[in-house]
Amino acid sequence: MRIPQLRFALLCLVVAALGLIALPLLAQTTTQATQATETAAAAVVHPRVELVTSAGRIVIELYPDKAPNTVANFLAYVKDGHYNGTVFHRVIADLLIQGGAFTPDLQQKPERAAIANEAHNGLSNQRGTIAAARKPIEKNSAGAQFFINTVDNRQFDYKADDTALNAGYCVFGRVVEGLDVVDKIRAVPTAARAPFASDVPTTPVVIEKVTLLQ
Repeated sequence: MRIPQLRFALLCLVVAALGLIALPLLAQTTTQATQATETAAAAVVHPRVELVTSAGRIVIELYPDKAPNTVANFLAYVKDGHYNGTVFHRVIADLLIQGGAFTPDLQQKPERAAIANEAHNGLSNQRGTIAAARKPIEKNSAGAQFFINTVDNRQFDYKADDTALNAGYCVFGRVVEGLDVVDKIRAVPTAARAPFASDVPTTPVVIEKVTLLQ
């Protein structure tokens, strides 16, 4: 065999050997990257809360990775027992059911300081999602009240920060059990009842107890 041919053959052998070494390293790197992704996903905890109401049971999954302050605020009210004995005081069948602030005789319970709006989080006010209620003219006015969307309400989604209207309503979770209960509540008869001009259930829909499940 000529010298150049011998050198070429040796070079091919070296390249092949390096390839055999690199393949396991590549596989190991890919495995490590996959494991890191799975670990990061597992680190995101989505707490669930149970609402036992006079109409049935609703379980809501929360998204602290998307709305950390809103979820923390909601859970603080849950742990304080604030929601126990309150009602869904506003029911509009093809829009939402709203509660978390009033007793059956429509006396408002005291609330802590309002929190900043986190509506710019990529979540949409789709059917079955829960969002923080607030004053229409003040974007950073959410307190204890929340609403569950009974239909897709994209008009409530974040659009811009220029006005309170465009700032949207912060979605921070979704119903994972009991959407049929939500539909049952949305169908109840409503009427005017002071201090509200309309949309109050004629028979109170009571939130009897709210519990953190995990």
